[in-house]
Amino acid sequence: MRRIVGIVLAVLLIGGVVAAVVAGRDNGDQSTATKTVHGVVGSEKAEFFADPDVVKALAAKGYTVRTETSGSWAMEGLDLKGYDFAFPSSQAPADELAAKYKARQPLPRPFYSPLVVVAHRNAAEVLAANGLATLDKGQHRGTLKMAAYVKAAGDDRTWQQLKGADKYGELTGTLYIASTDPESSSSGALYLAATSYVANGGRVVASDADIDRTAPLMHKLISVQGAQQPSSDAAFRDFVSGAGNPLVLVYESQVASLLGDDSGQQSAGDLTVLYPDTTANSDHTVVPLTEEGRALGELLSDDPVLRKLAVRHGFRPQGDAAEFVAATAADAAYLNQKLTGVRQAPVPTSEVLREMARRARSQS
Repeated sequence: MRRIVGIVLAVLLIGGVVAAVVAGRDNGDQSTATKTVHGVVGSEKAEFFADPDVVKALAAKGYTVRTETSGSWAMEGLDLKGYDFAFPSSQAPADELAAKYKARQPLPRPFYSPLVVVAHRNAAEVLAANGLATLDKGQHRGTLKMAAYVKAAGDDRTWQQLKGADKYGELTGTLYIASTDPESSSSGALYLAATSYVANGGRVVASDADIDRTAPLMHKLISVQGAQQPSSDAAFRDFVSGAGNPLVLVYESQVASLLGDDSGQQSAGDLTVLYPDTTANSDHTVVPLTEEGRALGELLSDDPVLRKLAVRHGFRPQGDAAEFVAATAADAAYLNQKLTGVRQAPVPTSEVLREMARRARSQS
């Protein structure tokens, strides 16, 4: 009898140990397991999602995020079945995607970034000498006078017509700002939004008459560039490497990320950052295609660690300008932290922007 009882107790004991181990594994899985969510994002956010610290912060909240990149306006043409979210670089393409996939409003908007023009020092000095820009002390930062620039572009001004440009062999040909394809890329479309606002007398383009009035200039701004980059990420990399046009439209976030890079792999060199006095902000907007995608968008908006990491990648978190100002204090010589003297141009509706982009590319 004692023997039988001993065997039973031994079995129960072993069973208890196994149960405890299984329970421990289950608990461990719950604390470290992640939901894998898939999304398509604008190229300028690729480094953010690839950052090991971002990956770690997301995993701590239970997420593994897999992303692919696309031009913001090109996302509408993608088959997003099986994806959890789309993350274009501005609100207009996000609204179109939300309507197409019946995404519930409001859409999470974790962070934003204004458009800026990066220039090599020589180009910035020539613009300033000819009344097209002003430079702050130190000449790492300045303001692009959009009305003067738009008039110069409309008049087909060349660098050779600007005093002082003859000293620099690289400043030749038509004066223009290199931008991305407005039919596929958000930054290119926002460039049209800002320049058309100026060309339309400080009024947002909202009608067929407005489109007709501004279309010739928009076509001139785009056609002079020839082949355009599909993404601002590629355009900025070319500029940093010394290739391409001396004036390039990019997001401030790309500049701030470069300046904050302590790896020593990239240098600001002779970079001058020109803030257009009339610009358009890029509101990075999450379009949730599933509830997991919405939860991720809200997490990016609200989690303090992820907000801090977004600032490290140059983005301005929504709702608290102080976060960006504090984090970029060391780079204030390059960055207009409080956007002083910068006017935000209203962005036309998606329908108007698409027609503007089409006309700018084809003039028909």
